[in-house]
Amino acid sequence: MDSKFFEQVFWGNTVKSYALLVAIILFGLLFKRVLSRLLSLLLFRLFKKFATNVKDDKFISLLLQPIEFFLTLCTFYIAINQLAHPFNVIVFTYHKVVGSAKALVSVSIGQIVDKIFLFLIILSIFWIILRIIDFVAHVLKYKASITENKADDQLVPFLKELTKTIICFIGFFVLLGSVFEINVLTLITGLGIGGIAVALAAKESLENLIGSFTIFLDKPFTVGDVVKVDGIEGTIEKVGFRSTRIISPDKTTIIIPNRSMIDGVLENVTRRNYQRIIFMIGLSYSTSQEKLKSIVDQITELLKDHDHTMDGSARFESFGESSLNVQVVYLVPNESDASPAQIKEDMNYKIIEIVQRNGADFAVKPVLLKP
Repeated sequence: MDSKFFEQVFWGNTVKSYALLVAIILFGLLFKRVLSRLLSLLLFRLFKKFATNVKDDKFISLLLQPIEFFLTLCTFYIAINQLAHPFNVIVFTYHKVVGSAKALVSVSIGQIVDKIFLFLIILSIFWIILRIIDFVAHVLKYKASITENKADDQLVPFLKELTKTIICFIGFFVLLGSVFEINVLTLITGLGIGGIAVALAAKESLENLIGSFTIFLDKPFTVGDVVKVDGIEGTIEKVGFRSTRIISPDKTTIIIPNRSMIDGVLENVTRRNYQRIIFMIGLSYSTSQEKLKSIVDQITELLKDHDHTMDGSARFESFGESSLNVQVVYLVPNESDASPAQIKEDMNYKIIEIVQRNGADFAVKPVLLKP
């Protein structure tokens, strides 16, 4: 084809410039997936020794989308730079103070486009960094899961959130300095009273952050423990940057601020060695004194001889409105072969046998006593 054809100018640009624009965009769009996977594999080599038991598929799945976005931006930026018009058109001018003098600065469409691309490219780079942090946290979480210590299971998500928050702050200041040409050091120094106002406005967030550090230092619980705090009971699922996630017995997800976790009355059910069982049985008033005493003695003997109970006793407690009340108390070890519920059920059946064997009857109204 005649080279003069490519030198023809249409709307301020040569045909060659338009051809390069289309060729670069097509090349970038066609090969961005391949290049993204290749770059992901090259990056994975840096973490190969660290992630010995983790496949590269997880790393690629995390990095593929942000790297594709980065490559797409680079492709369009290189392609658009092949054109001269209309990017050299001046949009507006303004006065800029340089030292003690004022200078007239002209801003073209091309400069605005450069700023937009720079903004998006910086965002994509920090997006890649955040995804790498996700991968490192994934590896650390796997390593923590194969250890007996549960403290590292809750430490990994917390450090992940903390690191990502710090990276987001750094990215914000990099954008201010690079794209908007703001002197970041001057900005931070000049916060002064404004910074104090922000700190006061973020008082609760700071208290929750301090609460999270207190939880990791004092270790009142770890992930997987069953706790009761301010009347709420559940299993600790995650200790985060601001709050703790608890799963209740009915599988409801409860989010409690970390400040409340350390300020409230907290009971770690998992760490107690024994569970106390206490309840009343009501016998009818037709039960004779001899039968009542025999039932109490036999229940006490049962509690002493049982393999899964400790410090058990039964005693004639009180005269109810329609029953003779016998209180039964015993301890069940948490690390027993059977669960506390199973042991309690077994004891209940045997108490029924004792009452029936002595020819006594239960009262019509059951007497309930909350533990």
